[in-house]
Amino acid sequence: MKIAIVHDWLVTYGGAERVLAQMLLCFPQADLFAVIDGLALKDRTFLNGKKINTTVLQNLPGVFKHYRKLLPLMPWAMARLNLSQYDVVISSSHAVAKGVHLRSNQLHICLCYSPMRYAWDLQEAYLQEANLDKGIKGMAARWLLKKLQQWDFETSKRVHHFIAISNYIAQRIERCYGRSSVVVYPPVNVLGFPLKTKPDENFYLTASRLVPYKNVALMVATFNSLPGYKFKVIGDGPEFNKIQAMAGPNVEILGHTSFDVLKDHLQRAKAFVFAADEDFGIAPIEAQACGTPVIAFGKGGLLETVQEGENPTGYFFAEQSTDSLKQAILAFESMSFKPEDCRDNALKYSESIFRQNFTHTVMSFVNNFPQTSTQTPQKAAVPS
Repeated sequence: MKIAIVHDWLVTYGGAERVLAQMLLCFPQADLFAVIDGLALKDRTFLNGKKINTTVLQNLPGVFKHYRKLLPLMPWAMARLNLSQYDVVISSSHAVAKGVHLRSNQLHICLCYSPMRYAWDLQEAYLQEANLDKGIKGMAARWLLKKLQQWDFETSKRVHHFIAISNYIAQRIERCYGRSSVVVYPPVNVLGFPLKTKPDENFYLTASRLVPYKNVALMVATFNSLPGYKFKVIGDGPEFNKIQAMAGPNVEILGHTSFDVLKDHLQRAKAFVFAADEDFGIAPIEAQACGTPVIAFGKGGLLETVQEGENPTGYFFAEQSTDSLKQAILAFESMSFKPEDCRDNALKYSESIFRQNFTHTVMSFVNNFPQTSTQTPQKAAVPS
């Protein structure tokens, strides 16, 4: 059985690449494909020297710096990959990887991080981040994203089976594509975040890329209104200067830090604060692995990974507003949490459990193919 794994692009070592690393451990014999490969040498260790097969976009000047601007060309490039020699193709996709062209006798399994965010739920957020939300450029960008949405919908029909990273994403897959999926939670390096041995210190913490949808500015504004509560921010991104400028004297912006500094702060924080509507959310699980409870916006994947009620590991706030978060912080102050409960909850998402579940799911699809044919979308709202 020849297996190919197709990833969107390899430019940085982020959440999707952490999943890819574990996929490669599940199927070390698989060949790996991507639109482009621009990973730095320090980020390539998880590949173990594996060759990366890329598309015609690989050799364009400045491609690694401006690859997002080439998104309109990526479906064309992906469709031209020659995967005819493989029995099973596993796409690792949040954008274009699932758009590969295969024969009917080739099994296509898509591990879907989300239907293409640019084209669906977060369209406006991405347009604002790219300064493409106004004027003629905004009109052209919206037209292009509508075309990408149609392409994303049509290529979903080519996938035999979807694997979703959370029930939240499974619901989005059904809403966008009209397709069912099996949930396999992503791997988290919980073993790299030991249970805290130090007492809690009097500060709250967040760690995040500083982009609009993460709502770090909302958290900073909330703590500005709570001068008696210390808040620390780890992370960098387009909103760094804005967030640094608005931070009050009780808010410390640490920027990008080393792994050891991040782990140390997670182990010492009173709570980890998270205000995004996230598909899954790795950082809150890393915090729980350290025994640190989470204060989170009560929507998205975190409803599956943070526990309230019996053996709680966190507390939810209902609205992405300063008033709602402020009330949650004040309520949290009177609550008690056991570090061991947080740790036990985080262990459910370990890398070893992912490998076990992912391998079992893929092989169950393989063993039932070709009896199981591609499903036809039945409930999706077809883009107009």
